[in-house]
Amino acid sequence: MAFFLQKSSLANHFRSSSQKIDGSMAVPSRAFHVEPGAREKALLAEDPSLRRFKSHKKGVARVKRIGDVLTIVVVAGCCYEIYVKAVMREEARNKAKAAGRE
Repeated sequence: MAFFLQKSSLANHFRSSSQKIDGSMAVPSRAFHVEPGAREKALLAEDPSLRRFKSHKKGVARVKRIGDVLTIVVVAGCCYEIYVKAVMREEARNKAKAAGRE
């Protein structure tokens, strides 16, 4: 059996894939930090002609707050609807039991 495993292509495949994994573990997966060049710095610099298109911080914060409040209101409404349905179902079940006993 050991002879068969040494000669089979399947064993070679597993052996080569395990060697690839071991080899890749030796090389770090993250590259070293390199300072940006002149072109990258120019692209990242603030452009005065685009300044009027930037959103204002107060406006963005207000819209974010409104979105958060609306999300909370919708979730609370859904929870309330689920609660009301459960209570109504329980009342109907109790009414049916009472009608069945009489």
